[in-house]
Amino acid sequence: MRRFKVFILIALCLCIPVLVFAAQTGQTKKANSIDELAKMYDVSSCKMCHEKIYNEWAKSLHARSIYGPETSGRTAATLKTTIINGLMEWPHSGVKKPEDVKVEHLMICAKCHLPQLQDATDKVAQEIVKNVYAFTAGDEKAAEQLEKLNINCLVCHNRNAIIHKWADGYPEKDAVYGSKDGAHPAPMYSKLKKGPVQKEAILCGQCHGLGPNFELENPSQCATLYGTYLWAYTAEGGQEKCQDCHMHKSGLGHNMQSYRSKEMQKLAVDFHVEVLPHWWRDGTKMIPQATVKVEIKNRAGHAIPDG
Repeated sequence: MRRFKVFILIALCLCIPVLVFAAQTGQTKKANSIDELAKMYDVSSCKMCHEKIYNEWAKSLHARSIYGPETSGRTAATLKTTIINGLMEWPHSGVKKPEDVKVEHLMICAKCHLPQLQDATDKVAQEIVKNVYAFTAGDEKAAEQLEKLNINCLVCHNRNAIIHKWADGYPEKDAVYGSKDGAHPAPMYSKLKKGPVQKEAILCGQCHGLGPNFELENPSQCATLYGTYLWAYTAEGGQEKCQDCHMHKSGLGHNMQSYRSKEMQKLAVDFHVEVLPHWWRDGTKMIPQATVKVEIKNRAGHAIPDG
């Protein structure tokens, strides 16, 4: 009996850290379907009080992080390419066919495009893959499923709002992180807390990265913006944050766009064209010609384009 009690005590000691971590991060149960994961990160109620911000976000690329820009589905198609030309060709990935794909495999893309996939089981990864293949075959319902997954309010204002968790604590499951402390009139998120990095570029740097994500089993390199921002902009005395240009100066608010946006192009690039017309004599024949001088200067705080 005594040995049995000791065994129980040891088991409890091993389980407590896991339970504490689950309680701190607010995730005690993992989603088993796309619909469950979408419900877990449902932000439709945010629109009731933040309609303008919600509508701005709905136009952004963040709102279509798995499906892709507008109606193109480019991101979903790239996921399929990653599976075929990456995972299925890498001899030690364990992926021989699409049905073998798990959460750990998709995280090479989902780390940025859907970080909350870590709060889901492998069933969700398999459902995503199934819908990616169906969409690229022309299934519109599959596209609708993929559009349910995105980077939304809860990712930036709760899940990813705290980076240095040992110093600042884990995100509280009933809190929204913003610019101040106070009450938040919402049933599930009743507290408003001041986020330690909410106005800092490092908040964006979690996804718009430094380079290879070496913490993964098979590191990949896609986004490097935060790296060039640190090494080629702030190192030279630059003071602007990502939010200053992509939200405030552009006037786009939460519709944070990239180099495809005319508003961002005006901020990021100086473009000068000079045309010098002249006549060219070819024997006895006069031929009108022109010399065109084009000067493009990058005024952004990072390399463009990226990704």
